[in-house]
Amino acid sequence: MEAVNIIALSMGAAWASGINLYATIFMLGYMGLTGNIVLPEELQVLSDPLVMTAAGFMYCVEFFADKMPGVDTGWDSLHTFIRIPAGAMLAASAVGDVTPAVELSAALLGGTLAAGSHATKAGSRLLINTSPEPVTNWGASITEDLLVIVGLWTALNHPVLFLIALAVFIVLMIWLLPRLWRLIKALFRQIGSWLGLCEPAPPAPPVNSGDPAKIENSPDRRL
Repeated sequence: MEAVNIIALSMGAAWASGINLYATIFMLGYMGLTGNIVLPEELQVLSDPLVMTAAGFMYCVEFFADKMPGVDTGWDSLHTFIRIPAGAMLAASAVGDVTPAVELSAALLGGTLAAGSHATKAGSRLLINTSPEPVTNWGASITEDLLVIVGLWTALNHPVLFLIALAVFIVLMIWLLPRLWRLIKALFRQIGSWLGLCEPAPPAPPVNSGDPAKIENSPDRRL
């Protein structure tokens, strides 16, 4: 059972880092400081008041930046270079004093998971920003914050349940990311065509009407 707890903490920290790194660090540090959990020795630095103050301050900055359309996309782009390495580092530190091979494996898995959750968040928010109204943006941001808090709490208190939910999230992420990528490419192509930087996407081929000649000559009919 101890191994399950360690895996849940390691992967939970990595997953949450891809969504909101500063909330993850602050929550882990707070729970370690108050004695709700016993952090591995490598993560006990998160309970240092200086680290918690820095994480809390950056969370406040992100709280507002993440709720302004356009600014949130720039913030996510910048944090591509922060959340993913931090997720790998937290995952490796969470496994405790182990062999270098286990630590490196945890870092690789944690970095990949942080990259996946970050890409899902950033891609979804980019599409949400196509709508000028701020309500959806605020709702998505608050939902992400709550998801990090509830997810980490579940990882620390109900590790088996968290790992099941994480497996479901990974399956959904694998299904969703290619579709997000296609939508984002179409969005940028449309913006590029407005600015005259590229040709607009070709129109979809017309569907055959009820004309017998068209139906007779259609590829489906010939097959």
